[in-house]
Amino acid sequence: MTHTADISGTQHVLRAGAYEAAIASVGATLRQLRHEGRDLVVPFAADEVRPAYRGTTLAPWPNRVVDGRYTFDGVEYQLALTEPSRGHALHGLVAWAGFAVVDESESHVTLAATIEPQEAYPWRVAVTTTFALDADNGLTQTVSATNASATRAPFGTGPHPYLVAGEGAVDDWTLALRADTVLGATEERLIPTELAPVTDDAERFDYREARQIGATEIDHAYTGLARDHSGLAAAEVTDGRGHGVRMLWDERCPWVQVHTADLPHRGAGHRGGLAVEPMTCPPDAFNSGTDLVLLEPGTTAEVAAWTIAAI
Repeated sequence: MTHTADISGTQHVLRAGAYEAAIASVGATLRQLRHEGRDLVVPFAADEVRPAYRGTTLAPWPNRVVDGRYTFDGVEYQLALTEPSRGHALHGLVAWAGFAVVDESESHVTLAATIEPQEAYPWRVAVTTTFALDADNGLTQTVSATNASATRAPFGTGPHPYLVAGEGAVDDWTLALRADTVLGATEERLIPTELAPVTDDAERFDYREARQIGATEIDHAYTGLARDHSGLAAAEVTDGRGHGVRMLWDERCPWVQVHTADLPHRGAGHRGGLAVEPMTCPPDAFNSGTDLVLLEPGTTAEVAAWTIAAI
């Protein structure tokens, strides 16, 4: 383990076999993950402000709350609009929180932060996450939450890594994602609309058979995921040589957001990685209630887990 204090927080460097990971304490962020010196996620420097949500842990909701408004147990709340260009509350409340060390070793670190009660989310919820590196299986992150409030709290979580297959960009890579259904979204504001079979727009959304991504633009949530005998769903991104990265997650994440990293002003990182974000709930779940985790008072739940490994 290695500790340095930088703009992105305290750095925790993990090693196991040919893998090395760097976890930044601000936002419990996966800042870098390498296998045999090859990047598996789009990295950023320790001594810079994290670019947007790259690699961070999302809680108590992933993705968007439309207009920042939601009603829970009969009470209406208004969240800060942290995605001002679209007018939504984006990616939860801990992305810029400082996470403290609970436990660590050469190959793992456990970090924790507390969401304090506030007007728009009046629950005290402790979020604990462990990053564990394994020489054979890659990096696994688990997230648990404790509700230290007197009433039940709405909760959701997910990660935000940008996967890297190899040289080149998203257009050059092949994606395999066995998902039958995609959640529609409006063009300008990405407000969720209706579920549809991926075959309704197969050229854009159907990756049940691995194929090149090309110039396709995606920023959508998939569900209806095929799973193996262990209940794991998978996304695989590979380059022309068959090298790449695999992401796995279990039934606690019935959704996955896929984003081809299309940046509005075509800046650094444009289509430089494929965001694959397993989620416990879909976009705007604070309003729809779909797959929303309900944390009862005084309880702790291990909410989700996912793994990133080299191919």
